[in-house]
Parts: sequence; structure tokens; C-alpha cells
Amino acid sequence: MEIVGLGVDICEIARMERALTRHPTMRARVFTPEETAYCDAKARPAESYAGRFAAREAVIKALGGYRGRRWQDISVTRQPSGAPAALLTGNAKRRADALEVSRVLITFTHERASAVAFAMAVIDG
Repeated sequence: MEIVGLGVDICEIARMERALTRHPTMRARVFTPEETAYCDAKARPAESYAGRFAAREAVIKALGGYRGRRWQDISVTRQPSGAPAALLTGNAKRRADALEVSRVLITFTHERASAVAFAMAVIDG
């Protein structure tokens, strides 16, 4: 396995909570229907949204950035084990393909005030 890029991001949960309240369309603009259903089912939805937002930013950094970013080009799904997985479409997928990235590994965690995400773009070999 060859590491192509690393990314990390932090998102303040209270800030995400305020953004979701102030901008009712944010859920649909930024997150996929699968992510929205998952987050809204949680006791503290903003915590889950913050983790997914931080994961997007970490993936962008792991890919070295790219033009034409759309929020839903990167989403967080769950593997059968429950572990998070990055799903790339659109320009994020094109960027990964150009770098010959076979997958982007992600992990994130939350604590009382913040969510932190880490991403690693790799080429399996």
C-alpha cells in the first residue's frame, strides 16, 4: 500500500448546530439522504453531522484539493462492520482516479465540543 495523501480536520459541534438551525437547506445541500437519515436518527444530530463534515474536509486535503468541489461528491457511508467509509463521486472521484487512488480510508471521533476526522488516500498494490 502506498500513501498518496493525508488529511485531518476538526469541526466544532456547536457551530454545526447553529449552522443547521440558521440554514434549513444545509442538510440537503451538503449531506446525502443516507447521511441525513443516519444523523437525524441520533440523540445529538449535530455531533454526527460535524463528524461527516470534518471527514469531507479531511478527504479533500488527502486528495491534495481539487477544482469544482461539490459537497455531495464526498459522503460517508458505513461498511457492514459499522466502520465509516468514504464514497467519492463526481469531481472527487475524478481527482482520486487521476492520482490512481484506489481508496480513501477515514476515521472520525467526537467529544463534547468537537468532531475530528482523519483521511488517508492510498494506492493498493
